[in-house]
Amino acid sequence: MPTIIDHDSIVDLLASTWVEIADLYAGLDPSAYDVPTCLPGWSVKDQLAHLVATESGLAGEPMPTAEVGHFGYLRNEIATMNEVWIESMRSLPGVEVLARFRDITAARLDTLRSMTQAQFDEPSWTPAGPDETYGRFMRIRHYDSFLHEHDAREAVGAPPRDEAGAISSCLDETSTAIGFIVGRKARIPAGHRVRIELTGPAPRTYLVEVTDRARPVDRFEGDATVGIELSGPLFLRLSGGRADAAAHLGTDVVLTGDPDLARQLATNLAFTI
Repeated sequence: MPTIIDHDSIVDLLASTWVEIADLYAGLDPSAYDVPTCLPGWSVKDQLAHLVATESGLAGEPMPTAEVGHFGYLRNEIATMNEVWIESMRSLPGVEVLARFRDITAARLDTLRSMTQAQFDEPSWTPAGPDETYGRFMRIRHYDSFLHEHDAREAVGAPPRDEAGAISSCLDETSTAIGFIVGRKARIPAGHRVRIELTGPAPRTYLVEVTDRARPVDRFEGDATVGIELSGPLFLRLSGGRADAAAHLGTDVVLTGDPDLARQLATNLAFTI
């Protein structure tokens, strides 16, 4: 069933996140733009260029041309297209990429604010699948922007932005993959009840029952047999493939129930492409 997303709420979240990103980059020393980040081959500047690229494409700007075949970390067609845009901006100074980010996000916000709820509810292709709504696509855009913001924050040593509304929206997006994470990524076997307890600014609990497949449920008949407890922001980093869970086991990530399966779950949360 297509996902209906409140127009005003997600546009406001995009606006506030893009302001936070611009402010973060505006405060950086020029040399900080070249600091490597957790994503293979991408610098702090490349993270910003990626956001410029995506919003430019959505605004109808033609894709540039650039040779990227020599980059060994490109795993699929989407990654290759992303890299073409980024490569086209790699020779630009960081302040120019930031200026382009400010310009394109201002233009995109003008477009988004002029849209109605009915337009947000219309069918749209999304990175999560073709049969969704434009509103779902914009929630994914916020999720993507928030993750890349924190890639840059981590790289330059800036504190994370623990804003409850932004984190909650990102968790709403991640929630759609919980069954996939438990059943396909972590391969928790049938007969288990999985509890993922998230703490922090936007606490929530995911319950997944594994039978012929992994299904999110509202409650269990019995106790969970496999569980992990961690903060919502760390869950976003791990499920987004931004960090290694092994470094957090026993401290930031608490394992409960079957210890081997809990470890298997904690170390296989990443689901993004």
